[in-house]
Amino acid sequence: MIQSNTAVFTAIENEISSFQFGTISLERKAILLPLIDFIQEKVSKNQEVRLNFICTHNSRRSHLSQVWAQTAAAHFNVKNVFCYSGGTEATALFPMVAKTLEQAGFQVRPLSEGTNPVYSIKYSENGHPIIGFSKTYDDSFNPQSAFAAILTCSSADNGCPFIAGAEKRIPITFEDPKAFDNTPQKEAKYKERSVQIATELFYVFSQIKK
Repeated sequence: MIQSNTAVFTAIENEISSFQFGTISLERKAILLPLIDFIQEKVSKNQEVRLNFICTHNSRRSHLSQVWAQTAAAHFNVKNVFCYSGGTEATALFPMVAKTLEQAGFQVRPLSEGTNPVYSIKYSENGHPIIGFSKTYDDSFNPQSAFAAILTCSSADNGCPFIAGAEKRIPITFEDPKAFDNTPQKEAKYKERSVQIATELFYVFSQIKK
């Protein structure tokens, strides 16, 4: 049972209650361990925890990771956690990602339209909204130093041999739901990837000793 310390929206709580840490393989737990260690070290020193989730286009996996990690930090009451996302290039937050988050219980509101719309994404009544839009990982919106760079896709991992300002580089790659964009399985596959990302990141934050 996951114990909550923050009043996230009820619909998200219902989603969280379905997460099963037992579905995470030992191999994946080993991949997640460096992220646990990074967060724990910062928390133990009462320092801010800055996490920048990076994939190629900053359109799918990196946004899902950013949103769920910030929600997990709030849920487990891990203070001073600031989650970001970026790409090796900027495109747009893919609409199916926004829809998937809405279906999980998040309040998703467009703040601007155009080729790269900006969204407000809220997980609780009083939590600060997550600002979702596509940007490069080194955009001025993101931290420039003292952060962990979490590579959520293999192409970004291979394409970014060096990330300026990153204290630690942590590859935690996920399969791209984009492969199902033009199939009847599209909605189900985006939800599947969202649940996997959320489950693994909730596991990470569940391990942090405050």
